[in-house]
Amino acid sequence: ATTVLAGGTENMSQAPYVLYGARNGFPLGMAPEMKDSLFASLYDPIAESFMAQTAERIARRLSISREDQDAYALRSHQLGAAAVQEGRFADEIAPVTLTSRRGETIVDTDDHIRPDTTLEGLSKLRAAFGKDGTVTGGNASGIVDGAAALMVTTADQAKAGGQKVMAHVRGWSYVGCDPKEMGIGPVPAIRKLMADTGVKLEDVDRFEINEAFSAQYLGCEKELGLDRDKCNVNGGAVSLGHPLGATGSRLLLTLAMELGRSNLRYGVASACIGGGQGIAMLIENPNA
Repeated sequence: ATTVLAGGTENMSQAPYVLYGARNGFPLGMAPEMKDSLFASLYDPIAESFMAQTAERIARRLSISREDQDAYALRSHQLGAAAVQEGRFADEIAPVTLTSRRGETIVDTDDHIRPDTTLEGLSKLRAAFGKDGTVTGGNASGIVDGAAALMVTTADQAKAGGQKVMAHVRGWSYVGCDPKEMGIGPVPAIRKLMADTGVKLEDVDRFEINEAFSAQYLGCEKELGLDRDKCNVNGGAVSLGHPLGATGSRLLLTLAMELGRSNLRYGVASACIGGGQGIAMLIENPNA
């Protein structure tokens, strides 16, 4: 194929409750159990951990404090709010029109960002797992709905169709990692990507690394020695939300737009994957 539509969607707010076995009926004396499919999807039975618990392990191993995580969450909301205010997401968001008895509503802005977020407010939130935990609802990514799509084609095909080329794909990598610390997946993925492409980490101008949890991002930043000023400069999943199936395309789209807007050359998008994987892609701005 010379042209591929790549993308994904996630409707997390309407993830159903399920009754396994109901199709064939239940035997006498068996008590049916209703399960929350969203809650179940955030648990890894192999690692015997919820995703937040894998972030807790990273925080403990790398000495990432609750204060560090809350400060990073605040940064995400501040940068996300600034990006919305300055219209930086306008060209990458396709407005959706909703019709109800009250009329039409145009949805064209992410609604999970909280511009009024404060460190004081974040510090008051209870840890999700245990009194000594550090991961909270405030320094974790948002459970939201979303979709994203990209057109992937060859340079010749794009030229023939008169299409504007946003970025060239220079390489990609995917790796396995310990599922009990699945959030660290971007570290080996990015290292492999740099080795495979011959591009040096310091020559990458922008990084988009998924913010499943502040601790998860901070662990990747610490292990790779990244310059935070190059990373997630328009906010990330802590402020924007993390619709799982849309994450890869959303990261790449935001990254490509940022490179073009800032006239920068190289960008890396990377994400952790529940179950113990990491994935990364290097793109290049053709106009830089």
